[in-house]
Formats: sequence, C-alpha cells, structure tokens
Amino acid sequence: MAKKEKKTDAGELKEKLFMKRVNTGFEMSEGDIAKADKFCEGYKVFLDAGKTEREACAEAVRLAEAAGFVPFDKSAKYKPGDRVYRVNRGKAIILAVIGKKTPDHGVNLAAAHIDSPRLDLKQNPLYENEGLAYFKTHYYGGIKKYQWPVTPLALHGVIYKADGERVDVKLGEDESDPVLVVTDILPHLADEQYKRPASKLIKGEELNILIGSRPFRDDKASEAVKLGIMCILNEKYGITESDFISAELECVPAFKAKDVGFDRSMVGAYGQDDRVCAYTALQAILAVKGAPDRTAVTVLTDKEEIGSEGNTGLRSAYMKYFLYDLGEMYGVDGRTVLSNSKCLSADVNAAFDPTFSEPFEKLNASYAGRGVVVTKYTGSRGKSGTNDSSAEYVSEIRRMLDKDGVIWQTGELGKVDFGGGGTVAMYVANLDIDTIDIGVPVLSMHAPFEITAKNDIYMAFRAFKSFFAHKG
Repeated sequence: MAKKEKKTDAGELKEKLFMKRVNTGFEMSEGDIAKADKFCEGYKVFLDAGKTEREACAEAVRLAEAAGFVPFDKSAKYKPGDRVYRVNRGKAIILAVIGKKTPDHGVNLAAAHIDSPRLDLKQNPLYENEGLAYFKTHYYGGIKKYQWPVTPLALHGVIYKADGERVDVKLGEDESDPVLVVTDILPHLADEQYKRPASKLIKGEELNILIGSRPFRDDKASEAVKLGIMCILNEKYGITESDFISAELECVPAFKAKDVGFDRSMVGAYGQDDRVCAYTALQAILAVKGAPDRTAVTVLTDKEEIGSEGNTGLRSAYMKYFLYDLGEMYGVDGRTVLSNSKCLSADVNAAFDPTFSEPFEKLNASYAGRGVVVTKYTGSRGKSGTNDSSAEYVSEIRRMLDKDGVIWQTGELGKVDFGGGGTVAMYVANLDIDTIDIGVPVLSMHAPFEITAKNDIYMAFRAFKSFFAHKG
C-alpha cells in the first residue's frame, strides 16, 4: 500500500503562491515613516514655490545649484561624478550626474512633468460687464470645469512689454495679497444650470475671472472699471493692455500645500500631478553620491497635460539632442546612447477611491498608502496611445525594487472601457528606450486640491534613487 503524502497547509501554500498586497503603514518601520514625514516637508515647500512650470523649473535650478550642479557645456570634458543641468526655455530642465561607464552603455533616465491643469488668460483677456471687470480664460489640460468657480485663485506668469522688457507676476500668494475668483450662480436660481450635463455645468466660456468693481473716478469715461484696473496694472507692472498679447499668465489655486488627516499621513495641494514625481525624481538625482555606474538623468518637462506638444514638451527633440550631445563628447553615436538607455516615466496613477469605486477594477487598481505604482501600460480602452512595457523590462524593474526594499504595487488607470489617460512614456519609448511608468497614486487627480500619501511619496523617492544606482 502506497504511503500517504502529508497535505500542505493551505495557509502555507497561500503564503508561498499568492501575491502579497501590502500597506506601507504596516510594512514601513517607525524610522522610515519619520523619514517620509520629513521628506514631505521639503516637498510641500517645492509645491508652494513652483505652481507653474516656469516656477518649478526655477526652483529645480536653485536646488540643483545648491547641490553642486553647473550649466551643461557640450564643448567641455566631464569626468565621472560631475553634475550638470540644461534648461529649455525656462520651462523644462535636464539634470545629469556623469557615470563611470561611457554613454555607449546608455543612461538611466527618469522623466516627469511639471505642468498641471489650470486657467490660462487669453491674449485679449480684460473686459468690463455691468460694472464688473473680468479676465477671459482658456483652460489648460483636463479639468472638471465645475471645480474651479468659487476657488480663490492666484495669478502667476510673465509679461513681455512692447520694448521687450520682462515683467514677472505673482499675485495672490502672500497673506496681504488679494485673490481672484470665478463666480457661480446661487442654488436658488440654478434650475436651468442643473439641467446641463455635468461636463457643461460650467462652460469653458463661463470661466471668467472676477478682478474688480471700482470705477475710475471720471463720470464721463466708459468702461470705467476696466480703466481703473488697467491703471492699477500700469502702476504695479508698467504695462498697457496690448502687453497681454505677449504674456503667459496662469491662474492657479491660491492655497498652500497642507497636511491632510488627523494623522497627517497625506499631502493635499494643487499640482501634485505630476510635481509629486518631479520632486521625488529631482531629489533622487540630487542625492546621487559620487559617480553612478551609468550616467543618471532626470528630465522635468512641460506640456504633458496637453499631449507633450511644443518645443518644451517631450514630443520635441530637446531631450534627444541632450543625449546626443552627451554621446558626442565621448565619440559615441547618439542612436547608441538612446538604444542602450533605460527610463522610468515618472508619472502618477489614479488611486482607488472607495466613494467613487465604479470606474476602477479593484484587482488592478492602485491604492493610496500601498507604495509606489508600477504601471505597465496606460492609454485608453484598447491600449490606445500608450507604451506597453515589455515583460523583460518589467521583470528587471521588479527585481530592482525588491532588492532595495522599495514597497511597490501595480496599477491600471481605470476599467478597460471607462476612458484612461497617457504619460510621456510612449514618447520616450519611441526613441528606442526601454520605458515603464512608475509614480505615486493620487486621489482627486486634476482637481484644484489633490491628495497623496506621504509613505507613497517617500517610496517613489526610494525607487528613483534605486534606479540611478541600478547597473541594469
């Protein structure tokens, strides 16, 4: 009679065979949680200092120079460990730490974006209607338009006057500053508004920003309120109305980054998509000590929210040209640098929201508080408009994160037929670079006030830091 085999306990089998789904609150030590909290203090400062792509770029330059980075000179000779940066038109920045291996071995590249949804002023924005002065706006990126009325707004940007002089604008951030606002109709009179579909509850042309009501003191003048506002702007900035033509002025929420929750476990702020990944990727390259094995590169880019178009977005050639210049210094063909490089597309994913669970497929959603998110593909419906990372590269990044003790999860941007979204990953991958998305899960994404978990933010920093040390 054959001997009976001992049955294996189901619990042991589950432990051995099932995928572990972890929570950073249980997995992280008290010491690491304290590090996460401390790390996020600097992150909140960065968010407040860089509410536009220009400001985020300038803040990145400030931090980089304090960490020993110098402007890149393609005619120079750099040695391993040298730290350089290149700014693209004040709206994007590339930072690099030269590696021990020459660029023909490729680079380790992290690419994040520093633009966020907002309200841009039109080129001819200023008008008066029934004794009130307004700015006309054109919204930038994907927003729920109904979220922006009755939100205190600050005005940021630059104006170039007729003679070419640059004027920097930042109004609404100091406690003594006035703020601007888009108005909304009271509920008592909103019956017709309520009949609109949610996407048109507030129409784009109704996102008019209220900027004043006091008329210039001259009873004979028409548009007296507009004139009064223009006099204030002329006195403060030295501009005339025609100077709006050569201006880039953005209205963003006026409030500061804040801790969220009784336990202060989360950060609430405007623009965390994608400045949460921009800051963590930036801090990771600033934290590189000595010379990495392969050159480490962080790109903080512009225009992702409108398809990465334009000469400051990653559909343009500026990042490719930088890598070509890097290769040229060593007599290496640019194509060789690209083909042997590897990239983490540093962008956020939508965190599962229990209150609005319908669009999510729970098994493949990302969750706040469960670590950095590895996203194999984004896109819409049938994987349209995405980089679908290879199994080989997913395996490599998975092993890297596990080896270095980074807490991570996987995620997909909603159910298959519910929409989706994109990142810069496909534009980097189109250059023949192995690329995968990795970033922080976000609640209330694209709203004026987005939410992230501090533990996840810290794990993103750890992931990018690990990647820059990764030998591949």
